[in-house]
Amino acid sequence: GEAAYAAGHYAEALAELRAAKRINGATAYLPIMADCLRAVGRPQEALKLARSPGVKNFQPAAKAEMTLVEAGARRDLGQIEAALATLEAAPLASRSRESWVVRLRYAYADTLLAAGRERDALAWFHRTQAVDSDEITDAAERADELERRSE
Repeated sequence: GEAAYAAGHYAEALAELRAAKRINGATAYLPIMADCLRAVGRPQEALKLARSPGVKNFQPAAKAEMTLVEAGARRDLGQIEAALATLEAAPLASRSRESWVVRLRYAYADTLLAAGRERDALAWFHRTQAVDSDEITDAAERADELERRSE
């Protein structure tokens, strides 16, 4: 299932991960399953998985993954304010430099931009850049682009 997901075969990945979950009952697959649902055009079902009871017991990284998927599903549905609220409930101010913090901040900045809040987006792209030592995002470029637009 994870290999199919990595290869972009989302329907296949979803089927395989559902089977694995039935076999072992593990909830660790839920964020990937929810992202597969988004990818196959079923964001409402992704939101249902995001609200699964086991999610609240996830470790921070897994919880962040589910938050990212949930916010993305909200955006898919045109619910920008709900996507912002979802991300605002996450630990955006964490001092950690782990990739899940970088990705949460980046998603928040990008969603702010989608909401037309360029000034706030710029600030969050800078906050993302500050913890993105491995440069897993293009936050620096996005910030530069916004700064050039405002000049």
